[in-house]
Amino acid sequence: MIEIVLATGNPHKVEEMSAIFAGLLPPNAIRLVGLRDLATMLKITEPAETGGTFEDNASIKAVEYTRQTGMWCLADDSGLEIDALGGRPGVISSHYCTDGREAGMNRRERDGANNQRVIAELAGVSPENRTARFVCVMALSRGLQDRDSLLVRGTFEGRIGLPGEVPRGDHGFGYDPLFLVAPEYRFTSAELPPDRKNQLSHRAAAARLMADRLRSMLPG
Repeated sequence: MIEIVLATGNPHKVEEMSAIFAGLLPPNAIRLVGLRDLATMLKITEPAETGGTFEDNASIKAVEYTRQTGMWCLADDSGLEIDALGGRPGVISSHYCTDGREAGMNRRERDGANNQRVIAELAGVSPENRTARFVCVMALSRGLQDRDSLLVRGTFEGRIGLPGEVPRGDHGFGYDPLFLVAPEYRFTSAELPPDRKNQLSHRAAAARLMADRLRSMLPG
């Protein structure tokens, strides 16, 4: 069994990713450990995400947490790319309303302000030109000698709805209520049942690609 640090302090995310990989890998092939599980034994500091791409930030986290723990580490970075905005909000998706700065807002306030900015910046853009995708990049660092992380990218395609047809839906967060899922563009990501969203999501797509890579590394 390979023990891998998952670069999160959220135990629910550890459970979610463990369940995803359990359906993609042989039984007991890997065990995911969250940062909170290691905090009682190690002093772990969060690295600054200074990269200009999802790949940069995922790699920064994976390599740095491997350096601190001496273990394999799996990290991810995710966000929304809108074609008509030149790929924005991109790596600052969670703090787009403040141009990437932390301003002390709670999650609900920040989500609302982020969504308002996106809708305002897309004013006058036709539906067919509002294409967008959620992106999740996962990086795996495989030890102290591994200076470069293994990278995979998963996407979830759609477009941003017009004012009046969005926001809709109660299941999601962030930009989910604005995001009409391709190819029908009938439902927002926030209207999808959680189990269906987990099948289609950018995170699930990245996890499937990473599972393929991990499978090739398993003994035997």
